[in-house]
Amino acid sequence: MATKQTENEMEYPCPKCRAGVLRPRELTYFTAVDGQMLVVPNFPAWVCDICGYVEYDERALGWLYTLLSPPMQHRPPHRPARGARPRPEE
Repeated sequence: MATKQTENEMEYPCPKCRAGVLRPRELTYFTAVDGQMLVVPNFPAWVCDICGYVEYDERALGWLYTLLSPPMQHRPPHRPARGARPRPEE
């Protein structure tokens, strides 16, 4: 729940210390992919101004995980649901 909204910035109460406010910042994101270190600079995050608690932006994480996921090598065969009518031949 947003506590304050300005033209370009939103603030949220910190879920850890409950005294600070999470503000948007860009941080370096580190993760391991297939045993290799991946470093993403300027990654959107929310940082508490009191305790330093960090939450990475969920939307940006979703995009990153989508980019890192392996492409679908093959499509599973289509199996009609029970009781479904078969598709007409074209």
